[in-house]
Amino acid sequence: MNRLLEDRKAAFIFIAPAFLLFTLILFVPIIQVIYYSLCNYTGLTKPDFVGLKNYIDLFTSDETMKIALKNSIFFMLFSGVTQQITGLFLAVLLTNIKAGRNLFKNIYYLPCVLSSAALGLLWAFLFNPKIGINNLLGSFGIQGPNWLFDTKGFIPLPMWVIGCVALWQYVGQNMMLYMAQISGISRDIYEASYIDGASKGQSFRFITLPLIKPMLITTLSLNCIGSLKFFDLIYNMTQGGPNHRTDVLATHLYTQGFKYYKYGYASAISMILLILCLFTTFLISKCIKVETYES
Repeated sequence: MNRLLEDRKAAFIFIAPAFLLFTLILFVPIIQVIYYSLCNYTGLTKPDFVGLKNYIDLFTSDETMKIALKNSIFFMLFSGVTQQITGLFLAVLLTNIKAGRNLFKNIYYLPCVLSSAALGLLWAFLFNPKIGINNLLGSFGIQGPNWLFDTKGFIPLPMWVIGCVALWQYVGQNMMLYMAQISGISRDIYEASYIDGASKGQSFRFITLPLIKPMLITTLSLNCIGSLKFFDLIYNMTQGGPNHRTDVLATHLYTQGFKYYKYGYASAISMILLILCLFTTFLISKCIKVETYES
């Protein structure tokens, strides 16, 4: 086995398929997008190199871009905080109960496997001002708000609504990941802490939280990156409206690329999105330090 690992030819043979797929599927398209982002390109004509003009226009003359960037950052922060806290709470709760654990795990995780596009249409129907939830509130004499059509405020009501729907859909994913991490912690550690007089709250603070930091980095990175590139649920609920107030980077990219056929401009938006994802991942890895514990 050692001789096989030392054989460079054998190592190359094993690495080559994965490297080839990585190059063709990921690396080459990224290089193409970088080039197209520097061009005036409609997909029908030859790309016309314009340098940084697309990026300059994005941040100087595109008002929708400013709204989309603000909404994407808000959605990332809202989803990151709410999904992490709620997912960890459910994981701790279900880890410490036996009766009905599997039932509740399935209930909370079920929305994760459903189509976001279908759920977007479902929730758009429920939040319609004339039917759905407002119709139910009307039976109690309550005037419901315009859930998906309100444009007031720095962050309009529809963005809060979409954030809550995303929390409902994806909290089960964080819950399952945290449960897997918590289940891997030896029960002997908890029993020793109880013998020393620690309460359950203290055990959670000084044992559970430090030992789940590796999973915290993973789930938070997945949350933030997924939130930044979130598209289908938002598009099916509001299509970026009203008046672009719920546009995010992904919906703005889609509109520019597939409605107006400005592929060069859309490529510039995708590069901004890529840089945000990379920066966010880097920031999370630097801000959350994982200690090494010896058994």
